[in-house]
Amino acid sequence: MQNVSDMNDLDQQGKEPEDNYVIVCSDEWAAVDAAEWNALLAEQATPTPFMRHEYLSALHETGCAGPDTGWALQLFTLRADGPQAASQPLLAAVAVYVKSHSYGEYVFDWAWADAYARNGLDYYPKALIAVPFTPVPGSRILARTPEWRAALLQTLTQWARDAGLSSLHLLFGDAADLEAADAAGLMVRQGVQFHWRNREPERYGDFDDFLAGLSHDKRKKIRQERRKVADAGVAFDVRHGTQIRPQDWDYFYRCYEQTYLEHGNAPYLNREFFGRMAHALADRWVLFTAHIDGRPVACSLLALHPDAEGRPQYAYGRYWGSTETIACLHFEACYYQPIAWCIANGVQRFEGGAQGEHKMARALMPQPTASAHWLAHPAFADAVGHFLERETQGMDQYLESLRQRSPFKR
Repeated sequence: MQNVSDMNDLDQQGKEPEDNYVIVCSDEWAAVDAAEWNALLAEQATPTPFMRHEYLSALHETGCAGPDTGWALQLFTLRADGPQAASQPLLAAVAVYVKSHSYGEYVFDWAWADAYARNGLDYYPKALIAVPFTPVPGSRILARTPEWRAALLQTLTQWARDAGLSSLHLLFGDAADLEAADAAGLMVRQGVQFHWRNREPERYGDFDDFLAGLSHDKRKKIRQERRKVADAGVAFDVRHGTQIRPQDWDYFYRCYEQTYLEHGNAPYLNREFFGRMAHALADRWVLFTAHIDGRPVACSLLALHPDAEGRPQYAYGRYWGSTETIACLHFEACYYQPIAWCIANGVQRFEGGAQGEHKMARALMPQPTASAHWLAHPAFADAVGHFLERETQGMDQYLESLRQRSPFKR
């Protein structure tokens, strides 16, 4: 554990934090109490289950995201200074990873790394503020006030410079994160995902009610795809929370692992990690298992974020896999079954994961996402800044063209 900074004065946009503070860095999740971290997360504008202490610490402790896999944790915590500072309330915190590669990020900077290499410079190691392997937008820098968030981010950029890192990247942050990043001089990069939203203010009554709002050709296509799956004899079991049995998790992991291997990659997550999730965050998962005559053939997994009353509010499509090839089964398992479940349970939003323009045909609409980037090398920072200006213009045009192709009735 390292005392990174002990500051009495900070001028950030003309504001100063109310008290003196100390920032401590550790490479272990045990350095911060789980209840304390989760309580701070709950105060943020966009908390997700993937930022909970149980999720992040499980990634670290099961070896999925650790030094051996190129994800070296640097956990920064900010507390008021004074006697027994370690026992002071947590004012801000962030998980940073020192990366030796760019895998598992979903905001692609391979071209930047290549440009560094072609000029005889090292792009790695770099620093990353993100949830490993999880492209879900949400709060990244946890803070009780904007001033504490700004103080922590200012310290991170100085730490990255002092450590000789090429860059600092904040991925899939929320509005508060991006505002702080912009004020700190980081460059913002725009992206896009595809999310399904329930009807407001009157929610959809059922899946047919949802289909009725689509254009004729999209409605017809979805019904045809669903019919192909049904005609193949496929039925689904849906299990939530503790209803998901160990054998269900075993089959899920078999599908998850096989999907990665079929694409020539080793899976990012191991079975032990999902075992931890089944116990530590049991109520945050929904598993859809497809079977034919009782024989499992595919499955998909959703994560959930509850509202204040504990009811599912947001759903996140995470993983899918199959052990048999059946036409349109992917669409049924990953979109239609989850949407039907979301409608039945009053879920407000279903996020379909990274990329995938084909999701629009299933009524998942484009949603802008953003990341922020700081590069230590002035010339490369300038070049990337010009690139991002052009990319943003292209992305704005792309988003507008997507909106013009809405699957809903006009």
